[in-house]
Amino acid sequence: MPELSKRTEGFTDSVIRRMTRISDAYGAVNLSQGFPDFDPPKEIMKELQRAALEGPHQYAITYGAKNFRDALARKQEHFSGVAVDPEKEIVVTCGSTEAMMAAMMAVTNPGDKVIIFSPFYENYGADTILTGAEPIYVPLVPPAFTFDGNVLEDAFKQGAKALILCNPSNPCGKVFTREELTLIADLAIKYDAFVITDEVYEHIIYEPYKHVYMSAIKGMKDRTIICSSLSKTYSITGWRLGYVIANEQVIERVKKVHDFLTVGAAAPLMEAACVGLNFEDTYYKELQAHYTHMKTLFTNGLDQIGLNYSDPQGAYYVLVDISEYGYTSDLKFCEDLARKVKVGAVPGSSFFKENVNNYIRFHFAKQDTTLKEALERLENMNRIMKK
Repeated sequence: MPELSKRTEGFTDSVIRRMTRISDAYGAVNLSQGFPDFDPPKEIMKELQRAALEGPHQYAITYGAKNFRDALARKQEHFSGVAVDPEKEIVVTCGSTEAMMAAMMAVTNPGDKVIIFSPFYENYGADTILTGAEPIYVPLVPPAFTFDGNVLEDAFKQGAKALILCNPSNPCGKVFTREELTLIADLAIKYDAFVITDEVYEHIIYEPYKHVYMSAIKGMKDRTIICSSLSKTYSITGWRLGYVIANEQVIERVKKVHDFLTVGAAAPLMEAACVGLNFEDTYYKELQAHYTHMKTLFTNGLDQIGLNYSDPQGAYYVLVDISEYGYTSDLKFCEDLARKVKVGAVPGSSFFKENVNNYIRFHFAKQDTTLKEALERLENMNRIMKK
């Protein structure tokens, strides 16, 4: 058989998805893969029912149905304060995973360097390798997950073409401050680089923190490439509706990459999702309140159990420090946790470039009954898991 691709020979399967399979195998409460166990808004489901019967069922415009792009542009401008041209500055993709891949392929060449903050969502490193670029990792230092501006500038000095910014961050829940974003922006301008943002958790923020859009920072509209999706905001992770928002020159290139990757997103799903994009502000306030409730329920439970964790500022993940349990492998810890305690988690080492093995990640986008069941099982951690 001919030799297979060298660029993919070091890939493993997704650790996150693997932990879901392990959780299922042992009947564990799955707090590993980040999807909710509650329904999307009824208005969206009702429109999906209508679209299933009446259509559209054929190809939409390759880069996204016009009504979807129009609604998305209005929403984005409303929250960010930055005008978006729905005809020239948006491509609708099959999830934010494709959005990030299409953006990376549109702006990087083999051998280019891309800065990634660590810890990071596992796809970023893989996307960089698939495009032939070289990742440069800059640590976010626990427990506050701050970064050193000098270390970041040293990374830019190496000739970085782009920086990937997940804000709010998966897995640590960090919300970057305006001051931090301004520092990143100043360096991107100074060293002539793009900032590719993953803003999928933009509406899941906990007081007193606020989401600031990189594109709204002075000088950054044309340097920012926004990659996001509707998955988390409307609890439709299985719909795979994502998008790229960028300047016209970047979007023209993204359109071509997207066309050859997937042709286009699902027409009836775009039709139904337009309802969500047109929601009033009250929806997003209720969403924030809903997630704040889940965060409070879960972290209060962790406090009562006596676990040491990082308090998230946004998104719906908690990193728990397992140093006291005596494991040298966080993967083995998670496998034992699923098997013995019946709760699924993700080993933190899958998010860190550094040699970090003392964190596991839980997510709390779950119904109260699910979270309470998980917490009841986690009460047995100290008795069962300590070596």
